[in-house]
Amino acid sequence: MSLFTIGLIFIGILLILLFLRMPVGFVMALVGFVGYAYLTKMEGAFGQLRIVPMSITTNYDLCVIPLFMLMGSFAYHSGLSQDLYYGAHKCVGDLPGGLAIATVLGCCGFAAVCGSTLATAATMGMVALPEMKKYNYDSALATGTVSSGGSLGILIPPSSIFIIYGILTEQSISSLFIAGVFPGLLLAFLFMITIYVRVKINPRLAPPSEKIPFVEKLKSFKYMWPVLTLFFVIMGGLYMGIFTATEAAGVGAFGALLFGLIKKRLNREKIVAAFIEAMRSTAMIFVIIIGAMLFGYFLTVSRLTSELANFIAGLEMSRYVIFLGIIAVYVILGCLMDTLAMVILTVPIFYPLIVKMDFDPIWFGVIMVLIVEMGVLTPPVGMNVYVVHGIAKDVPMSTIFRGVMPFFIMMILSIILLTIFPQIALFLPKLMMGG
Repeated sequence: MSLFTIGLIFIGILLILLFLRMPVGFVMALVGFVGYAYLTKMEGAFGQLRIVPMSITTNYDLCVIPLFMLMGSFAYHSGLSQDLYYGAHKCVGDLPGGLAIATVLGCCGFAAVCGSTLATAATMGMVALPEMKKYNYDSALATGTVSSGGSLGILIPPSSIFIIYGILTEQSISSLFIAGVFPGLLLAFLFMITIYVRVKINPRLAPPSEKIPFVEKLKSFKYMWPVLTLFFVIMGGLYMGIFTATEAAGVGAFGALLFGLIKKRLNREKIVAAFIEAMRSTAMIFVIIIGAMLFGYFLTVSRLTSELANFIAGLEMSRYVIFLGIIAVYVILGCLMDTLAMVILTVPIFYPLIVKMDFDPIWFGVIMVLIVEMGVLTPPVGMNVYVVHGIAKDVPMSTIFRGVMPFFIMMILSIILLTIFPQIALFLPKLMMGG
């Protein structure tokens, strides 16, 4: 058998094990180890198994992961998410669908200090869903808004998926973070416009709220300024080159702790709980990265990625047709796989092809995150939908999936806009690098 065929066989084994719900990191490590041993020598495979975990866990640049996880945990336990939602409600609560729009704004803010789509959906769901139920909001609109708004957690920086993508492709994590700002704001704006238009057309979806005085709206910023401060300090520091992504994560974690202590909402028990949550999330991600690296070495010796890239790049068709095919693969996988598994499995395969076709790797990182966002909303996996269903147990899954469809369409629109106007993602990174 050729190396290419062997590579395809082992990828098939990997997919089967993943569909059997075996842990992603361990599956990739196992298949990568066995495949590498089969194609080279057992001694070489054991050598990789000895070197890779040590090199990953002692890599200074990867400190960005536990530090951003810790920042999100501190933000949650200090109640910054509740403050965000309350402040956003005061700002836009009197608009048509105001509570739902406030939920999207709250998701934006919490995503800026969290980096996890599931954590954003769960946190904002616990805060926003009871409020929308109290004001008799349509169940599909309420749950669809929380599920879709939660997906902003992996686009608006800091994003765990951007970190993983940057590690796998050796792209600048700082540039990826900056590149996600405008697309994230664009998608949030499209979500809010969708809510506003739908409620305008059908007011029964969201009963009108009482008028909020302008003075009250101005006062609402006292609830939102801690998160806004953290976001602008982190993004501003990265943009101006004051600190690296790892240093930004340290500043963000310390800032979230400091705000929690100033507001007197963090005690010893909550601080310990925040550290434990961050350690658990970090351990899971590190196991997945180690497994991905071992699997990546196997892909390299099998020459699967390079041969596939050369074959597709040699086809006489537009690179945009091939790009559309890549998107289709991501959408299908998003219906079947966990987001991290999908990214780590596909990036080593598609990235060489993207580079071969002269697409900007930073731009593709943003596009890929957008497509991955779609995966957290699509059945049967749709993790955000399951999270929201766990909070709103009285709402059928079918209702939640129906509620996310208008937002899903907006995600497709945002991908089209980014493809036509790539500068939406690339303007800030290029400005940061001096053109």
